Amino acid sequence: MARSHTRDMVYTALMAAFICVAAPFQIPIGPVPITLATFAVFTAAAALGPGRGTAATALYVAAGTMGLPVFTGFSGGLQKLAGPTGGYIAGYIPCAAAAGFVADWASRRVAGGARRTCLYALGMAAGTAICYAIGTAWYVYVSGSAWDAALAVCVVPFLPFDAVKVAMASVVSPAIRVRARGDFI
Repeated sequence: MARSHTRDMVYTALMAAFICVAAPFQIPIGPVPITLATFAVFTAAAALGPGRGTAATALYVAAGTMGLPVFTGFSGGLQKLAGPTGGYIAGYIPCAAAAGFVADWASRRVAGGARRTCLYALGMAAGTAICYAIGTAWYVYVSGSAWDAALAVCVVPFLPFDAVKVAMASVVSPAIRVRARGDFI
């Protein structure tokens, strides 16, 4: 029992660290940059499940909120969450919960292979939609932008990039899940 609990904490901390390392790198294309944060959140959620994946993501958000330079552009602090892109950062937490929930469901009910990978991708896409909704609503609130303009700047340009991140995380996370959960055979 204690060994399992220790292993859970170690994997949660490792995935939080992975998100912290991946998230700061950005390609600025407007008010919301392209980052690897969602790829890291997807991977953590699918590999660890909804509880530990969400915990790892919440640790990342907490570390950045406390001022560690783990948000885009190696920034951090509460002011980043209060800024126009803060809703996307906060949206990572329910994104991880949704992706992790579907990954757990798929791992328990679907034999391995392409069908399970597609279900992982579907869960990650649902998580992305949640993150987009929270982030765009916050962007509209903070910037005073119209919804159609916000969607054109904050969602539409990211759809192809997020599709690639979902595909990559759907392929990578099962291998991590084997080691982190031991139930993926």
